[in-house]
Amino acid sequence: MKTTPLYQAHLRHGGRMVAFAGYALPLQYTSIVEEHLAVRRKAGLFDVSHMGEFLIRGEEALPFLQWATVNDVGKLKVGRAQYSMLPSERGGVVDDIYLYRLGEAVYLMVVNAANIAKDLDHLKALARGFRVEVEDVSEATALLALQGPEAAAILQSLTGADLSARRKNDVFEAQVAGRPARLARTGYTGEDGFELFLAPEDAEAVFEALLAAGARPCGLGARDTLRLEAGFPLYGHELTEATNPLCTPWAWVVKREKDFLGKEAMLASPCREKLLGLVLETGIPREGYAVLSEKGPVGRVTSGGYSPLLEKGIALAYVEKEAEGPFFVEVRGRAVPASISPLPFVPLK
Repeated sequence: MKTTPLYQAHLRHGGRMVAFAGYALPLQYTSIVEEHLAVRRKAGLFDVSHMGEFLIRGEEALPFLQWATVNDVGKLKVGRAQYSMLPSERGGVVDDIYLYRLGEAVYLMVVNAANIAKDLDHLKALARGFRVEVEDVSEATALLALQGPEAAAILQSLTGADLSARRKNDVFEAQVAGRPARLARTGYTGEDGFELFLAPEDAEAVFEALLAAGARPCGLGARDTLRLEAGFPLYGHELTEATNPLCTPWAWVVKREKDFLGKEAMLASPCREKLLGLVLETGIPREGYAVLSEKGPVGRVTSGGYSPLLEKGIALAYVEKEAEGPFFVEVRGRAVPASISPLPFVPLK
């Protein structure tokens, strides 16, 4: 397994290490619920250095990215970021990504760790028709995520940059604890916060400084329960190469007024399923559990778990488009009543 630049720091702080996307990463330090609530109420710090980063630059970087992604890159100003997806030729989703515009013709794309090789091959193949360079800088990049209502105050104590002037999706250069960093007001928890792009050799010093300033170390377990409460998708679960994004709650990211790879196939593909948020009064839903109506099976859970804020089981599930409630989730052979919840499950900050 690969390790991140923070591997030894995780061990020192009692991280329970597990394998994830080929990396040894902390599942938790104390308890998933405690770490989850620390992010919701104060601030938590995650090592997400396993994520992939690609630099995309060249005089045709903009038209290339307009073709390769579904969001409108033309509206992205220097110093701003946007959520997007890489469409496939058949209209599915190769990956969901975050795109940052660093300069007039320089962009940074963050991709899911398990998809780094696939995404790189996909983008390089598409780039052959454009004057553009796609460079994998994942190994040269460490990434931290500081999330929670106290995140800005904690980070402000370690930087001279005026964070109050920075909006959601801003990206900018700053010094943090005396180390150069690229900061982005982005995250994956539903809370305010910042992601910090660092040189690998600077990651441990910044990590320790943020902990000393009041952040709590958090693992993959809390990261997953937080994004589930926030109603965010996880690639391989809610989004796959078989998913038409127009049939999901994230259809807003697809800008139909522009051309992109697989657009015709995407527009022509009918929506046979709908994604629901479900809340259970008892039991914990898990990925793959069947969703039932009074007529029988109508779908499956794609992500499920325990919500520390609601203190109930919650799930994202695809069901047949015409299916009507009441719905149930089959938990260990028992049909448990499930109520439909709007997304997100909890208010976002």
